[in-house]
Amino acid sequence: MTEQPPSLFDVDDASRPLADRLRPHTLSDVVGQDHLLAADAPVGRMVGVHQLFSMVLWGPPGCGKTTIARLLAEQTNLAFEPLSATFSGVADLRRVFQTAQRRQEIGQGTLLFVDEIHRFNRAQQDSFLPYVEDGTIVLVGATTENPSFELNGALLSRCQVFVLKRLDDPALSALVTRAEHLLGGRLPLDDDARHALIAMADGDGRYLLNMIEQVQSLPAPVDPGMLAAAVQKRAPLYDKSQEGHYNLISALHKSMRGSDPDAALYWLARMLDGGEDPLFIARRITRFANEDIGLADPNAVQQALAAWDVYERLGSPEGELAIAQAVLYLATAPKSIGVYRGFNKASAAAKRTGSLMPPAHILNAPTRLMKNLGYGKNYQYDPDTDTGFSGANYFPDGLSRETFYEPTTSGYERAINERLRHWAQLRNDQPGADTTPPQDR
Repeated sequence: MTEQPPSLFDVDDASRPLADRLRPHTLSDVVGQDHLLAADAPVGRMVGVHQLFSMVLWGPPGCGKTTIARLLAEQTNLAFEPLSATFSGVADLRRVFQTAQRRQEIGQGTLLFVDEIHRFNRAQQDSFLPYVEDGTIVLVGATTENPSFELNGALLSRCQVFVLKRLDDPALSALVTRAEHLLGGRLPLDDDARHALIAMADGDGRYLLNMIEQVQSLPAPVDPGMLAAAVQKRAPLYDKSQEGHYNLISALHKSMRGSDPDAALYWLARMLDGGEDPLFIARRITRFANEDIGLADPNAVQQALAAWDVYERLGSPEGELAIAQAVLYLATAPKSIGVYRGFNKASAAAKRTGSLMPPAHILNAPTRLMKNLGYGKNYQYDPDTDTGFSGANYFPDGLSRETFYEPTTSGYERAINERLRHWAQLRNDQPGADTTPPQDR
């Protein structure tokens, strides 16, 4: 009988959680992170020459951050010191630094792993700096939050940031296979339930293994309905106060701007499923209607406001349909930033020109003094002219005519564009008019 090779995983203590028993023993056993850990990848090259630099591992829960840190220490012969920023303070840091200094004196290096490093305040983060700089510790921080926002610049400048990926379906499937090998048999799932189990993990390897522990003893065959009744789907990774919040609203905004109603609906559903406040979405799509559509479809902002109003009246879940309708309307509406760009140009001109007075002819003259000063003199009432357009100058004296609003040819702005061109021609046909097109001045 052929002897089976020894397992790569701990199998001697079935009382330990499955995720711990399946913890990899080498970096090559880690799934889903080859872009960092392969021999020719950034972290893999460091390990190959036994020279680690301080780093921050940024990735979602259950992607292997803690395991990677432990293996880095083992494979480079560094003492492993784990800390959790949630439960540790200055005294804990001081103890670790002192111990690391004593090790350094006898030629032993220290890898300090700080889980949830973003939870340390600025002063605590600054305390790492001298020990990182002189090599007392190799710092490996783990975070689920964007380091650019959560870690101070001085610490970031001394660390390399590596982004870990959410585990994809092949990586999760590999974990299922490993779990079955360790447990000594196939899970009692039919093919559809097996796929559903992987989907329910939502990229989190640790959560997947925890679910496997719950289903391994169920009577076969388990279908997707039975699986759903037995285990709880992982809650979507979405923190309304952190980066995920801004990433998803940005994705919704860009999808509507790109006139992709299906992608817009998907991101809307993702936000609502993650627990986002629908009124926040209503406010953002109302902003979108003004910023990205404007006068290309003047009804767009009314649709957004109507959805906002309907949701406030009906609440969830009925009111969410009104928001979905508005999202579809905005995604399929013609787009223009003419209003947005024009207002920004006018704002810049207003700041630049200061306190220039309006021309006297458009000022009211309720007193004799004001009449004597020329207020209202030669004012032309446009509706009384033959064309309904006088062509008078409304810019202040000392400021030549500028073109701020430039309508596009999208939607209703096409008609506005034609109207403005007609008025420009009437203005230029007046005696003594400057015939240079406004955009060329």
